[in-house]
Amino acid sequence: MRHGRASAGWDTALDPALDDLGRNQANDAARKLDQIFAGNEVEIISSPLLRCQQTADAFVKLRALPLRVCVEVTEIPSPSGLAMAERVVWLREVTQGKWSDLDQNYIDFKNQIIEFISAIERDTVIFSHFIAINAVIGALFNDDRLVIRSLDNCSITVLERDAAGNLRLVQSGHEADTLIR
Repeated sequence: MRHGRASAGWDTALDPALDDLGRNQANDAARKLDQIFAGNEVEIISSPLLRCQQTADAFVKLRALPLRVCVEVTEIPSPSGLAMAERVVWLREVTQGKWSDLDQNYIDFKNQIIEFISAIERDTVIFSHFIAINAVIGALFNDDRLVIRSLDNCSITVLERDAAGNLRLVQSGHEADTLIR
């Protein structure tokens, strides 16, 4: 699941909290997740970034379960030394391209996410980020683009393991224009 709307953009804050709308989105999403996993035990994982942990908090409280924070599902890092004001420009540019256009650090970032998700064997809700979720969708469809879906805040993407153990996309999260596109 993508996090709720943040209180600041990529060009103004490294780790913003949710704004009021983001908190409302998180509460609505928690109820939807509770319906999706009705009666099932789930593990709850979040990116270490505050907006993901705050989005997860509503579901954590609803289910009275612990939250596991994992760096493997974090946000794509901006290049080292890039000025804060230039981050959105960089992100807009790279999201128009392919993973293979980026250096090995970004390929490793993508592969880390895919390996982590592929190793999960039980019902799990992961609170993550736009690019991270797209990396997984791209891997499922053998699509090298950074952006496959324009996933909206608090959109829920559902994956399932088939009888052979392969992941497949069951439901793509709802889409909308995002601040980076």
